[in-house]
Amino acid sequence: MQLLRRVYQFGSTKHRFASDITSTNRQKMNLFQAINNALDIELGANPKALLFGEDVKFGGVFRCSQGLNEKYGTDRVFNTPLCEQGIGAFGIGLASVGYTAIAEIQFSDYIFPAFDQIVNEAAKFRYRSGNQFNCGSLTIRSTWGAVGHGALYHSQSPEAYFAHTPGLKVVVPRDPIQAKGLLLASIRDKNPVIFFEPKALYRNAEDEVPLDDYELELSKAEVVQSGKHITLIGYGTSIRVLKEAAKLAEKDGVSCEIIDLQTIYPYDGQTLVDSVKKTGRCIITHEAPYTCGMGAELSAFIQEKCFLHLEAPILRITGYDTPFPLVHEPIYLPDKLKIYEAIKKSVNY
Repeated sequence: MQLLRRVYQFGSTKHRFASDITSTNRQKMNLFQAINNALDIELGANPKALLFGEDVKFGGVFRCSQGLNEKYGTDRVFNTPLCEQGIGAFGIGLASVGYTAIAEIQFSDYIFPAFDQIVNEAAKFRYRSGNQFNCGSLTIRSTWGAVGHGALYHSQSPEAYFAHTPGLKVVVPRDPIQAKGLLLASIRDKNPVIFFEPKALYRNAEDEVPLDDYELELSKAEVVQSGKHITLIGYGTSIRVLKEAAKLAEKDGVSCEIIDLQTIYPYDGQTLVDSVKKTGRCIITHEAPYTCGMGAELSAFIQEKCFLHLEAPILRITGYDTPFPLVHEPIYLPDKLKIYEAIKKSVNY
């Protein structure tokens, strides 16, 4: 535990599931509006919060920071040069001297120039100083995943690269309510967090979002749908696909339990174990490639913990081990039919 405390800072902030929020003060928002609302709340409540990145001053490519420069000024919401390495390093510096740094990397495909700063500096800052110094108030936001026309340089899902790094937290929300609560929790968490935003959902996902200031617990998976025959695990955009596949399976009399991982790392293993021990079967899906993706880690973990409870091999339905395609995107991505076929294979094993 002492070693873990040097790598991570454990907080005592109260968090809730979205279902625990009782507020009736809500407004219909899509995902980018929920992100904007979370940023507005943090900037308004925390005078040391700074928001920066490429085109952020003008609202950002996806309009997530729209209106915030006008409201809080260029000293707090501002553009950076087109230099991801510099954005990461600047954020680390700000966080290390007491500011709340909210950095934006415009596309996660271009986060790799900042990889050294994130993995070798931000993640290790607390550990290498024996917990004397940290840059825990750093949050790096970035778009993530397929969008329908992004091809190889605007569609990648690089979460597994960062999930291999102790000292970081990695989060991917599935809808506007989760996006707002998880982003506020990420910003206020005293560890550097990479917050990936599914760009395909920016305008396609809508919900009645509480206008209150609320946080949702990090490193806590959510059982989105209870079931008894098979466990389906995903995150981000894949939750929609899992729900569609579960509806197809329901017609065959198969009851699916759907789990949204939410925090990719450190992930909530206990919720996964409890579910798979109950159902005896498991399918994991994500857009990222098959080999060494999060599905590989999760299936290994579940097999170690649930071996005697498994009725069938754990299956992974993922992207292929190729660069992300353009015209063949529908073939590349996991869809409801691929997952439905996997469900049938598992229950008939």
